[in-house]
This record gives sequence, C-alpha cells and structure tokens, in this order.
Amino acid sequence: MAGSATTSTAGRLPARLTELAPGLTAAFVREALHRAVHGIGPLPAAAVSADRQLIGRHGDVDRTIHDVIESHVRYAGAQGFLTNLGGLTTMAFTVPTNISGLALVECRMIASIAHLRHYDLHDPRVRNAVLVCLLGEESVTSLVADLRLPAPPMALATAPAHDPTLDRVISAEVAADLISKVAGKRLAGQVGRRIPLVGGLVGLGADGYATWRIGRYADRELLPLAAR
Repeated sequence: MAGSATTSTAGRLPARLTELAPGLTAAFVREALHRAVHGIGPLPAAAVSADRQLIGRHGDVDRTIHDVIESHVRYAGAQGFLTNLGGLTTMAFTVPTNISGLALVECRMIASIAHLRHYDLHDPRVRNAVLVCLLGEESVTSLVADLRLPAPPMALATAPAHDPTLDRVISAEVAADLISKVAGKRLAGQVGRRIPLVGGLVGLGADGYATWRIGRYADRELLPLAAR
C-alpha cells in the first residue's frame, strides 16, 4: 500500500510542479541557453569564461574541460541546495528558480565544452546539440531509437543544414526532462521533510550528480572539430 501511495505521489508531482511554475514552457529552455551563451549578471559568456580557463591551463583543452565540468557541478550543487531547503510553503518560489537555475548552469557548461572543441555557439545546429546534451546519454539513445529525435548531439551539430522544426521538439523534451528531475527531488525530500536541511542536501546531491553526468556525456559526445 505504501509503495502504491509513493507511486501515486510521484505521478502527480510533475503536473503539480507545472502548476506551480506555469511560465516554464519550452521557451524558458531557449532563454536559459541564450543567457548561458551571452552571459548574465556576474556570469560571463560561456566562451569568454572557457577561454579564461584555457589560458589558466596553458592551452590544455582536456584539463580545461575537466575544470569546466567540476566548477559547474559546484554551481549546480549550490543552487540545488539553496532552492530545496524550504518545504511545501516555499515551492511556488523555489521550483521555478531551481529548474531555471539548473538549465542555465548545465547549458553554460555544455556550451563551454562545445566552444573549447571549436563549435560555433551562434550556429542554431550547435545550440540544438547543446540542448540535446542536457537530456543525457540514456534519454538521447531512447529518443533516437523511438524516432523522436533524428540524431545524437554530435550529428545535430554537424548536420548539413539547420532544421527549424527541431527547435520546438528539442525545447519541449528538455523542459519536460528538467521538470521531471525536480519532481524526483521533491518526492525524495518529502520522505524526510521533518529532518532539518534534508531537502537542501537532496537537491545538492541530485543536481550536482546530474550535472556531472551530463558534463561527462557532452565531453564524450562533442568531439573536437578543426579549429576555425
């Protein structure tokens, strides 16, 4: 009976989260990517930040990519901790912040990796590839097998031409994936909601680990192109 109740709660959470964050349509994914590429507030543009780190590593691209992943794992963990500290009363404020923050951090990480591998971040094909990397290897493999996506990120980034019809499909898939991730954390937090800080710790671990996996996938998937 308990397992059934948990399953029922999990099934309701994504819909509930969407109600709490009505602005989180597919458009917010593109906005997160735009801010990652061009920079926002104290965060410089992905390419600018990546180039600075590359100088610090004396031109060693592989070590720089490792640093990019590690730093963004810390960013993701920190925002996951802060946005998951509160209980049900704060969800209307923290859910949109958590989802948008995670999208921005992960887009920035992948865009930095793509830049270091000589991809043009202003190319719509590359931007679609960055977003598809957000889904992770398992989801991408499944979506390609089901013909919901035409190809994995590398092939999308180097396709002969940009297919505008893919933009909305990819944005919708990424938005749904991000909302599902937050739903999973909220469910885990509910189990121990009477323990102080448990929500924050769940958020820190979940967001940090998810970002690390996505960074490793982008590192493997976005192979180096010839320098432009």
